Amino acid sequence: MSLDAGIDAAGGADLDNAPQARLGISADGDLETDVLVIGSGPAGAAAALTLATLGVPHLVITKYRWTANTPRAHITNQRTVEIFRDLGIEDDVLAQGTEHALMGDTVFCASLAGEEIGRVRTWGTHPAREADYTMASPSPNCDIPQTMLEPILIGHAASRGSRIRFDTEYLGLTQDEAGVTVRVRDRVTDQEFRIRAKYVLGADGGRSQVAADVELPFEGQMDVAGSMNIVFHADLSAYVEHRPSVLYWVLQPGADIGGIGLGLVRMVRPWNEWLIVWGYDINQPPPEMDDEMATRIVHELVGDSSIPVTIRSTSLWGNNKMYATSYRSGRVFCMGDAVHRHPPSNGLGSNTSIQDAYNLAWKLAYVLRGTAGEQLLDSYDAERAPIGKQIVLRANKSIEEFGPIFAALGLTDTSDPEEMRRRIAARSDNTPEAAQQRAELRAALELKDYEFNAHGVELGHRYASGAVVPDGTSAPEFTRDPELYYHPTTWPGARLPHAWLADRAGHKVSTHDLCGKGRFTLLTGISGEAWADAAPAVADKLGIELHAHVIGPGREHIDVYEDWARAREVSEAGCVLVRPDAHVAWRSAELSDDPAADLLHALTTVLARQTP
Repeated sequence: MSLDAGIDAAGGADLDNAPQARLGISADGDLETDVLVIGSGPAGAAAALTLATLGVPHLVITKYRWTANTPRAHITNQRTVEIFRDLGIEDDVLAQGTEHALMGDTVFCASLAGEEIGRVRTWGTHPAREADYTMASPSPNCDIPQTMLEPILIGHAASRGSRIRFDTEYLGLTQDEAGVTVRVRDRVTDQEFRIRAKYVLGADGGRSQVAADVELPFEGQMDVAGSMNIVFHADLSAYVEHRPSVLYWVLQPGADIGGIGLGLVRMVRPWNEWLIVWGYDINQPPPEMDDEMATRIVHELVGDSSIPVTIRSTSLWGNNKMYATSYRSGRVFCMGDAVHRHPPSNGLGSNTSIQDAYNLAWKLAYVLRGTAGEQLLDSYDAERAPIGKQIVLRANKSIEEFGPIFAALGLTDTSDPEEMRRRIAARSDNTPEAAQQRAELRAALELKDYEFNAHGVELGHRYASGAVVPDGTSAPEFTRDPELYYHPTTWPGARLPHAWLADRAGHKVSTHDLCGKGRFTLLTGISGEAWADAAPAVADKLGIELHAHVIGPGREHIDVYEDWARAREVSEAGCVLVRPDAHVAWRSAELSDDPAADLLHALTTVLARQTP
């Protein structure tokens, strides 16, 4: 079933009879399904939505009674919004998120009401970076708290056929050659029962029991440092509305942890709902948080003890530096925080989790339909594990990159709060020492681009696996910093570059809009029409959907800006074959002697099939 068909089915009234909604019951009384998703956070919810959209029978279980109860994850980058665009929920997400324009005047200060140390334009809001973001994607980034995103994902998944059981706790599993048997407990009735699935997705968070039970290999360390979250309501518009951002970093000399005290005041909703992140010594007993203590911390970081504060929740958590080196054990696949555990720096956590799910779901759909070989699933591990390692190391390095700010302010060799304050203030002096301090501070703040403007980390994934067919060329060289800047390329394994085209009526259409929807896509030019002519027969032979688009004058889509001609890196007679997840599967620089044979070979390789 294509994505379009999935949406059409979801629009009907009789969802219980939709094919993807049915669950079987074995002779032993076990529930049966093709895919069992354990966890309903960003990874599990995205898996459910994608599987439902693709018509894959599945069941979601979560031990919680509803979705996220705190706004934890929030930064939603362009790649993730592109995925939402493909799944038909981009408008819903953007409508509830805080728009790009309000995200980026990140402030460093002594308190919100106190002295400002500096600002960093973040999340692509700097005028010099705005074009990079605008040109790279048809979709903007946004800020949407997890409390608002998860219900959108789960709601659309359920409307398209997902079966979702809350208050259902995972207990353990056993697997064999044919499937996985999972023991669960209904937390309402306290009854235990079993679910039989062909595949299991462990999306059960940073303390994943599924990952532990299947003994996935990990590197790194858990609980490197301690942090507390304080969610509260307060009208702080007087201190932030003129410098809108989602993050305000507060230096508080004399703090209990580390002496320096770097606190984060994070916007949840402008400008009256907030989340504070503050540290605690993880080697000591955890602090006993109450509303009085939480309110005191809020007042100190805001710098105004007169503002009314309503504490909504408090929680403790550990900063981690751990990643799985393999995401798969037999028929069990793990994703999200279960396999990459790190602090929230760079805003990569939920994004990478959603992208994990999107990568795997289409592959499961093809294997379960019998249009791909089982080996296609090996590519999930090969493609996503390196990304997980990258973001864990990047997020932890971003924390280390606060060090130069402390050093520039002269805070690293004293624990005396008054001396710290004096040194911070000294940067305003008219002395050679103060001038040097100002220069060092400027360089230290610019270094934070690697946390807040890491566009290449967000969009620059280049996969290497059996689901990518090399074209014999070397990977294109980076002309700019690969972490800060995205380098568009159609090199096999890379994300398809975005370029605006026009349809026959003159409406703008992204190259991304031609792709996805659970199907393969072939892009070529007028001189390469033989590729498009070959596509239907190849698709029929393989039993898959393959949409071919000839881009050029008089055709359905026109390269009106010539942006695609500049981005495609193949001639007009060549072609670019795109996977359902908008990554390039294969390309040909020119028209070959036998387009049908070459296209068939590329697709059978990607799908781990033998040539018919």
